[in-house]
Amino acid sequence: MKAGFWQRLDLWARRLGPFLSALLLLLLGTIPLRLPYLGSITPDFAIMAVFFWAVHRPSSMPAPAVFLLGVISDVLGGTPFGVGVLVMLIAYWVTRSQRRLLIGQPFLVVWWGFGMVSAGALILTWLIVCLLAVQLVNPTPAVFAFFLGLALYPIVTQLFTGAQRLVDGRT
Repeated sequence: MKAGFWQRLDLWARRLGPFLSALLLLLLGTIPLRLPYLGSITPDFAIMAVFFWAVHRPSSMPAPAVFLLGVISDVLGGTPFGVGVLVMLIAYWVTRSQRRLLIGQPFLVVWWGFGMVSAGALILTWLIVCLLAVQLVNPTPAVFAFFLGLALYPIVTQLFTGAQRLVDGRT
């Protein structure tokens, strides 16, 4: 029996939900928070989304989707083209490789895992940008963005967990 239009639409929405939520957060992350003495600071919402979905629903966030998020991040962000793609794919690969260690763990362990992946992504981005600029770039805004992202991760996780339950049909 052929699936009806609404069933196919529902299936596509379930499959695209994680990517679309990551894209929405990526777009939200382009809005800079202007803080005194720090300039523009934006938490890396895209890394949050990639980490969460790579741990909890990896089939819904495949590498090509992460690649596309990286391209969009590079187009919208201020880093040289390719840096966001590379960093996001490496963060995705590291997260997927450690997924079995993170599944079923208390939230604090998963949060710590996110902190490690996010810190690694920040350091890698900073190093690549410094190499491409052939000078040391001030890391202070990036460090504050890291801590802001670390502080916001529990909220983002709650939103994604609610969305996952909604998609799965659980309450």
